[in-house]
Amino acid sequence: MQSTVVMTGASRGIGRAAAERVLRRSPHTHLLVVARGSCGARLSAELGAGGHAVSYVAADLGSLGSVRSAATEILDRLDGGELPPLRGFVGNAGTQYTNALTEGPDGFECTFAVNVLANHLFVRLLEDRFAPPARIVITVSDTHFGDFRHNLGMVPGPLWRSPEVLARTGAFPRPDTTAAGRTAYSTSKLAAIHLVHEYARRLPAGIDAVAHNPGFVPGTGLARNADRFSRFAMRRILPVMTLTPLATSRSAAGQHLADVVLGTTEAPTGSYVDRDRAARSSEESYDPRRERELWDAAERFTAVYAARRRRSPDSGRPPIG
Repeated sequence: MQSTVVMTGASRGIGRAAAERVLRRSPHTHLLVVARGSCGARLSAELGAGGHAVSYVAADLGSLGSVRSAATEILDRLDGGELPPLRGFVGNAGTQYTNALTEGPDGFECTFAVNVLANHLFVRLLEDRFAPPARIVITVSDTHFGDFRHNLGMVPGPLWRSPEVLARTGAFPRPDTTAAGRTAYSTSKLAAIHLVHEYARRLPAGIDAVAHNPGFVPGTGLARNADRFSRFAMRRILPVMTLTPLATSRSAAGQHLADVVLGTTEAPTGSYVDRDRAARSSEESYDPRRERELWDAAERFTAVYAARRRRSPDSGRPPIG
């Protein structure tokens, strides 16, 4: 059966490896990649080589207005019959800054905007076009545990605050430091797990939501905003760790992500998949009160962009809420 999977973060690293595997393993899939600027045309051409069905929409994930425009284009193409039924969304794009002071065009701290709000807006705008069985996969991180075993001392653990505080710059101590930027990253990944739990409660039956942790994967573009030494270490030194159980190669991580997307890895809705199997996320990540609070805040933050067009009379299913 022909189907569409929408994917962010497919241009490099884990996402690129996962996109290639999805297309190899599932030739009936039309992969629609969301990429910034002219990158999308090049990426879709490269991934589509050999006859694979790949297209793109342009978006800057740091701008909710841009996310809205991209989602609207996807909806138009689905409604016009240009794309087969929507059966997947993969929120794989992520960012990490060297401070907690970088503000996006909508007034939100950039890490929170990209890692949390962009995914939430995509889910909300596309939710009533999913054709069950469908799966939403959000890439998270084991840095949300906050201990040495999971972060190797490289990333501070999450520091939860009210969502109203987390969404704005300066949420963490010494906000101009790299430590604050990395704290914003680990906290945003905890927030993403909270929202996956909430999606599992609210989405209709047949639309699953899963959080996927690729583990520590050196050599990706995540450290592109870091200092020169950190970028060098990520590219040239830390990849050696993939020879140990402490790290995962890009190809293995991409394979694991693709298997979650395609449903090869068993994971009921609301699951946390650690590399290639369902596991428990941190104890802190299971907090229904905090999850509802974050849901309500994300709804407020994205409300001006989230007005959806009325579905056709035969669509039948109301939006979640």
